[in-house]
Amino acid sequence: MTNSEEYIEVAIRIDPFSEEMAEILTAELSELSYDMFLTEEPFLKCYVQKELYRSRELKVVLSGYPAATEYKASMVQGQNWNRQWEESFQPIVVDGTVTIKAKFNEDVPKTRFNIWIDPQMAFGTGYHHTTFMMIQRMLELESYIRGRSVVDMGCGTAILAILAAKMGAGKVFAVDIDAVAARSAWGNARWNRVGSKVETACGDASLLQMNTYDVLLANIHRNIVVQDMHTYARSLRRGGHLLLSGFYDADVPVVCAAAEAQGLTFAGSSSREGWSCLEFVK
Repeated sequence: MTNSEEYIEVAIRIDPFSEEMAEILTAELSELSYDMFLTEEPFLKCYVQKELYRSRELKVVLSGYPAATEYKASMVQGQNWNRQWEESFQPIVVDGTVTIKAKFNEDVPKTRFNIWIDPQMAFGTGYHHTTFMMIQRMLELESYIRGRSVVDMGCGTAILAILAAKMGAGKVFAVDIDAVAARSAWGNARWNRVGSKVETACGDASLLQMNTYDVLLANIHRNIVVQDMHTYARSLRRGGHLLLSGFYDADVPVVCAAAEAQGLTFAGSSSREGWSCLEFVK
């Protein structure tokens, strides 16, 4: 388990600057546990938990890209991160049905499902494309989710867990390996008045072995998804649905191979700005 109240910010100067190069570096550094990125031309600002920062690994990646001319690493405290998050976060509206907003967002129209988040850190808000697609697939499964058990693995702010509860799930289990994220999920579930349905826990996929579920949601990095696929499959009930995102289109063959090796059947996919979302059935 980790505690992400302390992050390292790596500001990489890109010269000449291009969005394409920023996206390439984002993909490369995602492999090194960097989990948040901000583009402030000519810089790409990358964030990694303090205990996961490795300067040598960073230098190896950057050495392959002449446009990444220099970088500066500095400590970022949770309070400063919150300020950056608040300045950049915009409400997310999915298909006119689901709205995700923060306490400082004003004059946001109400939709059928309204989710308020008050994060202590920026969990579950950086990868809007993957969150968007996961929500779309959940809406397609609404009739199936109603009354059933759902687990949100790597829950972050618990956006997906809260939505499942508001869609009528019988019980929702929200899990994150980060202690700050787990606390944030607990608070957000109660703020959205679904605390009685959403149980939160801090830990990894091994916690899933305590039960079986009808729907398993995992919006996590490709390497984690592939690593834990066996556990996901074992934790699903027969006929259950597995929704996966958090990885790029190029990662789809690897993720599909891992799922099919565990006896899961491909049931559909979607793509948004280079990010993918996959659905499997047991």
